[in-house]
Amino acid sequence: MSTVTANRKPVHLAVYDTFADWETGHTTAYLARAGYEIRTVGPTRAPVTSIGGLRVEPDLALDDVEPQESALLILPGADLWDAGDDLAPFARRARAFLDAGTPVAAICGATAGLAREGLLDDRDHTSAVSFYLAATAYKGAERYVDTDAVTDGNLVTAGPTEPVAFAREVFRLLGVYDGEVLDAWYRLHHDSDAEAFAVLQQAAR
Repeated sequence: MSTVTANRKPVHLAVYDTFADWETGHTTAYLARAGYEIRTVGPTRAPVTSIGGLRVEPDLALDDVEPQESALLILPGADLWDAGDDLAPFARRARAFLDAGTPVAAICGATAGLAREGLLDDRDHTSAVSFYLAATAYKGAERYVDTDAVTDGNLVTAGPTEPVAFAREVFRLLGVYDGEVLDAWYRLHHDSDAEAFAVLQQAAR
């Protein structure tokens, strides 16, 4: 099922106070199953607490993460994205990743953070709803796509109700699953399609 190579770089998952722990669970779980190391990245190494009350001690501080040492930066939503500039450094680091050709995947409020940073001005993207991003006064409204998740180059975006579609786009981008296997994974987890499970079982053999 997996087409990734053995010598892969780790995936970095951003964590910060009020991060939405449910939005990236499918993504990180199946990346880990595919052999990726998942490393958490906080503003510092100090513990943070998710919306769901999970206390996480980050593996790394944001300043210690370099794009060339990463396979992907994942930015989950958080109340803090809309409560000030505390998370702006994560959006700036996302710019550095994209400039270096390293993928970034943002969901929910993180898409607004990228919009404020100007990273959605020239890329197709999506979010919760178009007027949510319009409130950031960004210049990319014409590139907004009203769908579950969007990939443009090395950037994946999704709205808060689409964690499975978000994962699908990440898997496609990194080459973890493709073709009918990727479609079956999505149908199983999004639509509870029992027939899709048989496709995944066959691929696993």
